[in-house]
Order: sequence, then C-alpha cells, then structure tokens
Amino acid sequence: MADLVLQLKCQCNNYPWGKQGEDSLAAKLCAKTPGTDFTIDESKNYAEMWMGTYPVLPSFVLSTGEELQKVLDREEEKYIGKTVLQKFGHANIMFLPKVLSIAKALPLQLHPDKYMANRLHQRDPDQFTDPNHKPEIAIALSDFEAFVGFKPLSQLEKLIHLEPLKRFLPTVQKPKFDDQTLKHVVGEILKADDEVIAETQAQLSKLPAEALGKDSYILEMIPRLQKQYDKTDPGIIVALVTMNYMQLKPGDSLYIPADSMHAYLSGDIIECMARSNNVLNTGFCPRAERNAVEMFTSCLTFTPHDALESLLPPESFSKSKKGKTKVYAPPMSEFDMAFLQLGKDEEESWEAIGGPSIFVCTKGSGMLKAQGKEFDVKEGYVFFVGHGVQMDWSSEGELEVFNAFVE
Repeated sequence: MADLVLQLKCQCNNYPWGKQGEDSLAAKLCAKTPGTDFTIDESKNYAEMWMGTYPVLPSFVLSTGEELQKVLDREEEKYIGKTVLQKFGHANIMFLPKVLSIAKALPLQLHPDKYMANRLHQRDPDQFTDPNHKPEIAIALSDFEAFVGFKPLSQLEKLIHLEPLKRFLPTVQKPKFDDQTLKHVVGEILKADDEVIAETQAQLSKLPAEALGKDSYILEMIPRLQKQYDKTDPGIIVALVTMNYMQLKPGDSLYIPADSMHAYLSGDIIECMARSNNVLNTGFCPRAERNAVEMFTSCLTFTPHDALESLLPPESFSKSKKGKTKVYAPPMSEFDMAFLQLGKDEEESWEAIGGPSIFVCTKGSGMLKAQGKEFDVKEGYVFFVGHGVQMDWSSEGELEVFNAFVE
C-alpha cells in the first residue's frame, strides 16, 4: 500500500511585523520538526510558517527532501482523490494553512476576488502571482487583536461628522449615509497628504472620550499605532475610525471574505486561505509599498457592517467518532479546518476524509494511527494525509491539532 501519510518540513518567513526570535510561535513550531535545517536567529522577526505547496514557500517531504507538490503530481488520484481532482481541475493543494505570530499591525489590506485577481495576474504576474481569490480564516491560538470589516453605518456616520473628520466627507452629501459615502471617505483618507493625516490624528487625540462614545478606545490606540508606524500613515485613521476593532480569545475565529478590508494587530493564530498570495496594501506600510488608492477602493467590498458578522464559530465535526473534534467551516469550497483537542490519555477517531489534509500539532504530544502504521505527533510536527485515510488519535498528556482539508 502506498504511503499516504507524509511528514513535512516547513519554512518560516521574516516580515517586519513578525515576533522576534523565540517569541515567535511560528518560528518555534517550525524549528521543532525533527531533521529540519531551520534554526531560530534571535535577531530576526519571524512572521509566518507556511504549510502546503504554494511555490513561494513550499513544504518538503521530511524523509526524502522532495518538494511535496512534485510527489503529489506523480500520482494525483492516489493522493488527492478523483472527486476533488474533478471538482478543482488540478492537483495543487487547494488551501494554504499558516501559523502567524504578530507583534505589530499587518498592512491594511484586502485580497482581490477571482475576476480582479485574474486581471491583476495578467497585468503584473510578478506582484500578483496567481489568478485566484484569497478568502481566509484566522483562528486565535492566544489573545488576538484585529481590525476587520466596517462598523455599522449609523455608528460611522456619528464618528465621521466629528470636527476632525468632516474634511473627508463629500462636498455634496446624500440625505442618508451609505456605503458609497463611506467609500468616498475611505478614499479621501487614503489619498490625503502626510500633513493632513498627522493633523487629523492630533485633533482626534484631543477629543474628550464622551465624544467618541463606544469608540473611545481610539484615544489609547492612536499613540500605540503611531509607535508602530508613523503619525503620517493613513491606515491609522481608516482602521480606528471606520473598522471594527476585535479582541479574540484562543479558539475564537474570524472569516475574511475576498475584498474585505482587514489588518491583524497582535497575537498568534492559525490562518488558512484559498490557494493564493494576492494582496493589495494601502496602510500600515511604507508609502512605496502601498497600492493605488483607486485600485484598492474599486476592489473593496463595504461589508460586513458588524463585528459579530465576522465571527466563525466552530461546529461539530461529522467525521468525529468520539466528539472530541470541532470544525471551522467557512462559506467557501476550498477548505474546512478541523480542531482536535484531547486531554491526558484520551482517544479520538476520524472517518476517512474524501480529500487531502495538512495538519499541524500546536500543543502537546500523542500518536496517530493510519494505514496500519503509527506516527509520533508532537508540537511543531506537520503532516500531509492523502484522501480516504481513517485517522485514529491518542494523547500522552494533552494534544491539540489543526487539520485543513477539502472534500
């Protein structure tokens, strides 16, 4: 019988917003794979450990050193499964799971939908490296802060009519504050010159907390974000004034649709997305790295308008035989994410999944039995599992595993 369970060797990148050295969970997990050549340099910031076959930072089969995608390409149907191959029309892993360790705000960003991604890829394949969309989920492994989506329009209308912000409103205003008015406001903030942005932040900082109501956290956040970037960065105003600020606990999850603006602020998360690396940035980054404001706002979907709409609560996992696994199921076809959590000396079994999986152990240790073999599963270990494999789990102390899969 062919080996459908392959332990992987993964890599970690070094974006400036990542946590430094051993503080980075992404780096610590990446370094724990046995036989890996990855070591932590305490002077570097480690942002993301990627798991999968995207060519920017691909995973390798640990036992052979061969790139995972090349192994899958040799026997597509065996590893991916006929149904999934027919569904997507290719043998590339359809999803891209990551571990992120966030020390400061990521760029204020969105991911273009399939239509725009295809156009941008044709126009500039070096920057937009694929023609796919990139909806994603983020599951908190620690306390996690993020800016996601837009505040309710009634709340926004009150804020944007405050004296420091009125300058960004249209000259001729509609009777009702709507998404088109918001689009204008966001565009005007992003296009404003450095002096206007700095002056606006200074004026906001002088407002009494009562004037901001439930958004009085803005007063504390302005100096924090100015230290991370600069008082001339327009992302500070866009994020604090127009977007939902969310504080999540471990196990909480967000769903970010394509074209939805977001910026993660701090914490460690499991992130998973459709197979893509396309992104448009327009704040929390140097001016030279910002995409054109017109392009950004033309792609931007002005939903959701409530923080609760961004939450993705876990559900029961239909493949679980003992009820010790939950699943995060975003409204998209490329993947779901199962979360296995066992206490001391507990067991769980999953019925065979009808497509490929990639899982990472984020805590504890245990054993996986599959295809008549036993595999040690420890913190930082990453595995690919082909379709149609039943998985039986057991823990030693405790065990936490996140498994991205498609059927």
